[in-house]
Amino acid sequence: MCLSIPGKLVKITAELDETFRTGLVSFDGITKEISLTLVPEAKIGDYVMVHVGAAIAVVDEIEAKKTFDLLKQLGELHELETDEPEV
Repeated sequence: MCLSIPGKLVKITAELDETFRTGLVSFDGITKEISLTLVPEAKIGDYVMVHVGAAIAVVDEIEAKKTFDLLKQLGELHELETDEPEV
């Protein structure tokens, strides 16, 4: 099953313009480079829902943390476990 996973936007890594951006998102210490094209309003420190390498929504911090903890308890965070080196 493909899930969206909440993470915290910690850095903007590339910015062609205000729409086409990428950023580093932290998932409990694991960082991934994510497309921010669908969330032009996202800023550093925001929590975003990430699905297939793209942030799809900006979400509330408390709800993001609850959701992440629940996914962790259910063992649904295997998408974060890859052979790619952490950035």
